[in-house]
Parts: sequence; structure tokens; C-alpha cells
Amino acid sequence: MRKAVIHSTAEVSPRASIGESTQVWHGVQIREGVTIGNECVLGKSSYIDFDVHIGNRCKIQNNASIFHGATVEDGVFIGPHACITNDRLPRAITPEGDLKTLDDWIVGPTHLKYGCSIGAGAIVLPGVTIGRFALVGSGAIVTRDVPDHGLVVGNPARLAGYVCACGGRLAFERGGHDDATAETSTNWFPANPQAQAGGHCSKCGNTTVLAFEAAAHPGEKHA
Repeated sequence: MRKAVIHSTAEVSPRASIGESTQVWHGVQIREGVTIGNECVLGKSSYIDFDVHIGNRCKIQNNASIFHGATVEDGVFIGPHACITNDRLPRAITPEGDLKTLDDWIVGPTHLKYGCSIGAGAIVLPGVTIGRFALVGSGAIVTRDVPDHGLVVGNPARLAGYVCACGGRLAFERGGHDDATAETSTNWFPANPQAQAGGHCSKCGNTTVLAFEAAAHPGEKHA
């Protein structure tokens, strides 16, 4: 591996740690205490707040913002203008009218697990975990945890099915709940979710075996 490439216009704290072969492009700001792994790409004008941890081989697209309290595991994609937030009760001032300081609010942590993707313009609220290989649709507002391989869309984001590690949508055997927006022959949810169910990906041809909770049908759970 080679040393990190950091564009001359990027602002990187000397107290940040950046791994080998990582690329930091125009206008990026990386605050103190940040750790970024190997082979990452940080696009133009992205912002990484203090003490954020980012794993290896992540892609942070242009103008994305990742705020204090976030943990980003390996292989995560964060789309352009996406925002990973940290304050559920944002205020500029206290009830007395004083400017709030770091001691006047509680950081809400967020956790983006291995291989997940956050679409362009999506917002992830604090206290949320995005599961392994989950996919958050563009513009979604995520208010609750997203399961492994879960596909969520909308405001608030709702579970719309499941996706393969390659990103293709998983289809289950007939008898499941038909998504009203899909062809009637395709089931995006298992018929009777129990401990496990296998979904087939038409994109790569692989079958992914998933573990389910009680509710796995659209409209029953939002994220």
C-alpha cells in the first residue's frame, strides 16, 4: 500500500489518523480524534466530525456529513449530501437563553455496520444502527434501526424488502406478502417469517439466508 493522498485544499487535523492508500479530496474537513482506515475515498467537501471512526475501504461521497458519535465499519458507502446526525433534541440555546455548550446536550451515537449503503441525501437520526449490507434509499429519513440486508425508503423510512450483498433485491418463494408496487409474481418478504428464510438475487444469482424478527411485512415497521 502507499501513503494516503490528501488534496492541498483539504483541512486535516494533525490529531487525526488516516490509513494507507486513502484518498482525501478537495475541501474535505477531518477533525481531531478522527480515525480513518485504509483504502477509503472521501469526496469533495465532505465533513468528518471529531472522534468519528471510519473503517477500511469506505466511500464517503461529496458533501456528506458524519457527526461526532458515529462509528462506520468497513466497506460502508455514504452517498452525496447524506447526513449522519447526533442530536435528537437540537437547540442553539438553553431554556434560559444562553448559548448551548458541549455540556448542555447528549450525543446520540450512530452505528453503520459492515457493507451497508446510505443513499444520496438520506438522513440518519441519532441512536440508530444500520445493519450489515443494508440499503437506505435516497432521501430517506431513518429514525429506527435497519436490519441486516434491509431495504428502507421514505420519510420516515420504512422496510421495503431486503437486498443481497451485491445490492440486488432479494425475492422469496410465492406465498409471501406482495409489495403493492411490485409485480404480483414477486414476493419481497418471506411468507411466514420464522428464524430464517432464503432470498434469491436475480442480479448475481446467489441466495442469501436471513434471520427475521416477528414483523417483516411492509407498513409494520419503519426505520
